[in-house]
Amino acid sequence: MGMWMYILIGIILLIVILIVWLYNSLVGLRNRVKNAWSQIDVQLKRRTDLIPNLVETVKGYAKHEKGVFEEVTKARSNLMNAQSVKESQEANNMLTGALKSLFAVAENYPDLKANQNFLELQDQLAQTEDKIAYSRQFYNDTVLMYNNKCQMFPSNIIASMFHFEQSEFFEIEESARATPKVEF
Repeated sequence: MGMWMYILIGIILLIVILIVWLYNSLVGLRNRVKNAWSQIDVQLKRRTDLIPNLVETVKGYAKHEKGVFEEVTKARSNLMNAQSVKESQEANNMLTGALKSLFAVAENYPDLKANQNFLELQDQLAQTEDKIAYSRQFYNDTVLMYNNKCQMFPSNIIASMFHFEQSEFFEIEESARATPKVEF
């Protein structure tokens, strides 16, 4: 009976080690998802910080475009008040559309397009958009790894036992995916 007892204890010990390892790997991935989201959040905050200066610069040249300014301001406010990935995603898409309208207005004012402050803000915004894209890619890759771990056997058992919930991807609106049409 002694030999079977050691084998049983060994099997139980291996199961406990497997459970601890799977749990810890799920915690690590969940924390990576939170960290990746915080990187997006930093860039979204930077983006919202640039917008008031951009709006004020455009307002100086295009005072009668009040509707566009209100749309940008509302979209910015929605993004700043977003509480979840889904809300941030929707607000970000709304802000992207509003900014397209703002830049379309700017196209009608050659003096504005030559304004150094406007050009610098436009450049900073473009750099921030690039950083958001990179952060979104990293976040989505991390979410994919985490969600896979939550769904694959045997870690899915541990994930359900300890209530690990899958994360949402941060996606862009379909219209933002389309390549702009350039005509001469």
